[in-house]
Amino acid sequence: MDRIFLDLALLTIVTLVFFFFAFFFFSKTCKLNLPAGSAGWPIMGEMWEYLKAGRLGAPHSFFLERMASYSPAVFRTKLLGQDMAVFCGPAGNKFLFTNEHKYVGLWLPKHLQKVVIFALDSSKEAVEKETMELRSNLLPEFLRPEALKDYIPLMDAMAKDHLDQHWAPYNEVKVFLLSKTYSYTFGCNLLMSVRDPKHIARMYGPFKDMVSGLSSLPINIPGTPFNRAVNAGRIVSEEMMAVVKQRRREIMENPETAIRTDILGKLLEGSEDDGMVSKRIIGFLVGSYHTLSTAITFTISHIAQYPHVYERVFQEQMEIARSKAAGEALNWQDIQKMKYSWCVTHWTVHTTHRNPKYFPEPEKFDPSRFEDKGPAPYTFVPFGGGPRMCPGREYARLEILSFIHNVVTKFKFSKVDPNEKVIYRNSPFPANGLLIRLEPLGN
Repeated sequence: MDRIFLDLALLTIVTLVFFFFAFFFFSKTCKLNLPAGSAGWPIMGEMWEYLKAGRLGAPHSFFLERMASYSPAVFRTKLLGQDMAVFCGPAGNKFLFTNEHKYVGLWLPKHLQKVVIFALDSSKEAVEKETMELRSNLLPEFLRPEALKDYIPLMDAMAKDHLDQHWAPYNEVKVFLLSKTYSYTFGCNLLMSVRDPKHIARMYGPFKDMVSGLSSLPINIPGTPFNRAVNAGRIVSEEMMAVVKQRRREIMENPETAIRTDILGKLLEGSEDDGMVSKRIIGFLVGSYHTLSTAITFTISHIAQYPHVYERVFQEQMEIARSKAAGEALNWQDIQKMKYSWCVTHWTVHTTHRNPKYFPEPEKFDPSRFEDKGPAPYTFVPFGGGPRMCPGREYARLEILSFIHNVVTKFKFSKVDPNEKVIYRNSPFPANGLLIRLEPLGN
């Protein structure tokens, strides 16, 4: 009986504390001049509703429901432990992309700094200054088309090697898992010239754990995805610091032979802070990892699903292949001929890319909608815009197209499960990894 009263007393205390914080939270937010919306539950916000929509394969429903309830232009919510205003549609895109340093600034949720060890430990002003310097000087120099042209033969060779090792020996493969491995290996090669398979494999495990925890609930107790991400972030940081210090030693001992035309070398030339260089390299790896692997996966998925799309991509890529001598690598001119294949690589922003006002039949896969002049300004923004335009957009285009060229000219493929569901977390992915059946073309 005493135990029952004790349990009731504890339950009463917990309930009172909960309602106290709830009252404090809601009374505080009601006094602010905020867009219409809901902050959801204390601490958790509306994260559960967002994750639930993703698990059901319809994350856009989370946004569309709130646009219908509050405003089609902007609404308030709370995700990842942070109060947010969500801007929707072309007007929202234009506002964000044209008001850098006026109404819009660089920002990172506090709890992610425990995981995202590539975030700089300095003032907001210092971070913005350094980011603008990177965007205006270093990144355009390394990622401009003229600089990336020289990497196309390497990209072609890497795609061939990956397919020979991980696809060709098997009748069936899971595209999503392999595309993630490929994107990470690709980044290690091009960004910092790390090519030892054992070294890449040792870094990849903790890197995956770190990235997968970026969109998890910020509960830092043992066993949670967030806790695993925090621990993995420390390991990734240590590994990357070792890479940076080793390259620094090589440059100091033999500057002529140690110079390499990769982004790590460029960063070391411009900074004596190895910690900053390490964080920036990790940031670039994270930025390219999920986005590129997801784009490759769903490009292959849609090619396999739509015969008329496959036929056009196949003919375009085979025409390029037939124009090459035996063993001749892809070049810049070849990439420019892959116009329809690039239209197939379709990415979605929920509140504009699915809007029938700008994209008739938005749920229909129709690559031809991107031919000729394409969509109206601020309606299709897969790489952002303005000062926040993704500096790696050309890097992404070259990686995706060189990979797709090699897949299409080497295999005929089909989905094992044509009705496989798509699940969303921090990015979309096939529920079972997109298992495809391979048939070598024998050419």
